[in-house]
Amino acid sequence: VAIATKCGLNWHSGKGGHFFDQDGKPVHRYLGADGIAYEVEQSLRRLGTDYIDLYITHWQDPTTPIAETVAVLEKLKAAGKIRAIGASNISAEDLGQYIDAGQLDAIQERYSMIDRDIESSLLPITRRHDIATLSYSSLALGLLTGTVDPERTFGGDDQRKDNPRFSTANRQKVAKLKEAIAPIAESHQASLAQIVIAWTLAQPGITFALCGARNPEQALDNARAGEITLAASELAAIDAAAAAHLTAMDA
Repeated sequence: VAIATKCGLNWHSGKGGHFFDQDGKPVHRYLGADGIAYEVEQSLRRLGTDYIDLYITHWQDPTTPIAETVAVLEKLKAAGKIRAIGASNISAEDLGQYIDAGQLDAIQERYSMIDRDIESSLLPITRRHDIATLSYSSLALGLLTGTVDPERTFGGDDQRKDNPRFSTANRQKVAKLKEAIAPIAESHQASLAQIVIAWTLAQPGITFALCGARNPEQALDNARAGEITLAASELAAIDAAAAAHLTAMDA
């Protein structure tokens, strides 16, 4: 088991750049040395561990130089409190500054069949510098599981109700994708979600695919995707299906 957690959202001191309000209280992006030192101790205490395998800066702080952030992370690494340094939600410029400042072991970025911007912006850099890439929202918040019927109506406090990603049009497009790659899924005795995760892991530069789960069964189902190896012809067929059906998606 590898433990990964994040730092950089400041709920207590008011330092950094304002990001959003939660329950009437401001939350700031802050990656100053004192903030990170405080957060890592809190994480170690809550997790009941002596070290964190991968410590990730969650959202980048416009008020703190990246060199300062990297310096304190490298001190924590030298002290054995963290074993690897990661950064999330970064631009290509940010990534270059992390690399110039010191060791960067991994990035964590939104990536899926729908969200592919990092293929041109970040992955060429991470591949060149041998930096691991963790994709998050690999199933696009569950849209790419193909289990949400296009005719379904969301009610109550369901967050999908007002999320354009779950528009009827988007769900219809995913249904067509599911139909197009059904023979591949059947040949592997796999669900659409498993095929999507396996496809993600097969993309150049992607090291890990992070996926949410509502229960242990879903987590185990997602994990089985790691056992699926897609042939080059299957990857090409999936790419063609995605290009045909996952276009002009609602955001």
